Parts: sequence; C-alpha cells; structure tokens
Amino acid sequence: MDPQVPPQIEAARSLGRTLSSITALVEGVGDEAARVRHDDDHWSLVEVVGHLLDEEREDFRARIELIFEDPCAPWPAIDPQGWVDERRYRDRSVQEVLRLFQDERQRSLSWLGALDDPDWHVEKDHPLGALRAGDLLLAWVAHDLAHLSQIARWHADAASARLQPFQDDYAY
Repeated sequence: MDPQVPPQIEAARSLGRTLSSITALVEGVGDEAARVRHDDDHWSLVEVVGHLLDEEREDFRARIELIFEDPCAPWPAIDPQGWVDERRYRDRSVQEVLRLFQDERQRSLSWLGALDDPDWHVEKDHPLGALRAGDLLLAWVAHDLAHLSQIARWHADAASARLQPFQDDYAY
C-alpha cells in the first residue's frame, strides 16, 4: 500500500476491482443455473450476490458511517445469513440482483471518494473488542475477496457438473 494514498481510496480501488470481477463472473449466467446449490453447505450464485447486496446496503458502509457519526450509538441488528433465505434471493433474477449490487457498490465508491480525511482509528466497543473504522474498512475489502473466491468455486463446481464424467484432479 502506498502511504500517500488515503485508506478510503486504497479500499475503493480494491472494491472497484472486485466489483468488476464479480460482474464478469455473474453476467451471462442464466437464472436457472444461478439458483443451483452444488451442495447443501453452499449458497447458489444468486444467493451470494444477494448477500453481497445486503452487506453493501446494511453492514459495512452503514456501520462505518455510524462509527464516524457516534461511536457510542448502538448498531441496528443484522442477519446476513438469515436474510438470504428471508429475502428469497434464490427466487429472483440473478441479473436483477447483480444490477442492484452494482448500483449500491457505486454509491459506496462515491461515498468513499467523498470522505475528507476521516479518522480511521476512531473506535467502537464491540463484542469482538475495540473495533476501529479502519478495521471495518479492511473487513469490507476482505469480505469481497472471500466471496469472489466463493463465486469462483461455484463456477468450478458448475463446470464439474457439466463435464461429467470427467475429473478435475489434474488441476489441483
């Protein structure tokens, strides 16, 4: 990381790159295919994108804003796992959910770009311990990358299913 680049700009660059990557991996996938769960322990592609949308709207940006405004104010409850089922993402169009995520991410990137020298060290007491605004910023970037990996794994599993009876052992 370039010490001359503010953290919010560095994070915005990363979040912009992952947005491009997620878009490239989701565009062109049909709704039926995007609803497939390759096993019971993993979300479908549309559910992953729906989760990213929820986190974009209601978690990272919102909570960083709350820390800046009043680090002592309580945070609204969130249920990232439960929302995926409750909001029935699996029944929705993957392209619609992707567009909503893209729009929300653009709002986040604009917001990050408009921040004027925020204090990334401001803390909030949290069950995990003292949580700085900068910790949330890094978690946002890491969260994106974790789900980008999940989306890539979904595609690998889909390819394995389509190319049965062949095995991918050679690749690993």
